[in-house]
Amino acid sequence: MKRTYFQHRQRFDFSRYTFDIGRPLFWPKEYEDNHVLYRLYHLKESDYPIFYKHHLDYFFNHNDNVQEQEFFQHLYSIISDAIDELKVKDRYNSNHGTDVRHKEILKVFMDFMKSIDQWKTDKSKDTIIAEQQEEILKLKNQLAETKQELKDARKLETVDYINIADGYRNTLLDLYLQLQEIKLPNGKELLLSQTQNVWMKMICKHFREGDREINFETIHRYFPGDKRDLRGKYSRIPEKSRLYHIGPAKKHS
Repeated sequence: MKRTYFQHRQRFDFSRYTFDIGRPLFWPKEYEDNHVLYRLYHLKESDYPIFYKHHLDYFFNHNDNVQEQEFFQHLYSIISDAIDELKVKDRYNSNHGTDVRHKEILKVFMDFMKSIDQWKTDKSKDTIIAEQQEEILKLKNQLAETKQELKDARKLETVDYINIADGYRNTLLDLYLQLQEIKLPNGKELLLSQTQNVWMKMICKHFREGDREINFETIHRYFPGDKRDLRGKYSRIPEKSRLYHIGPAKKHS
């Protein structure tokens, strides 16, 4: 069954601006490609996407088992052939000015076609293969880098954990909170972190209490972003759990 690609103008349709091709009265259908070009010469550039979709929808609705690629390549070949013909036309003919204008219009429309080209229509098979091989090589290198990064990261991973005596989780939390307050002799902090999350994540990942996992949300209330503001959801470590004090070592004479 013969394909039909473009919506034809209805007979006696004298609309001044239309996306349909052809004339309102009789016209030879074997010159359909010329009428496609004629319509493009009279369209605004902003209407190119609408023109394309108008005829693509017609193509889908009037043909069975078709793909957009077929329509795209059919229209692409019409434009490409017309540009090639205009390039070799005698520049001294009486229609040279019109030919130049038409060529520029078709070049702009071709740019639009290339912008939506999903099938690399204007590229040779060798070029496509070369690009695909380059992309494969790039992906292989990225995969190798990712594997190495994963391997390096796993060097620090462990399934082991440090078990806290049952009931003494808060004692450990108190020690970590004290560590954050230690000052060096020059007055700077010994340990500095941007957020409290890193402390909580370290505790939950590497410690257990009586072989049970430590809940992140449960210990969150003991690690406020601002230790001067313990209102609302933040709390101090209970006094009964504060069993040890970390401070500067006594200097020996």
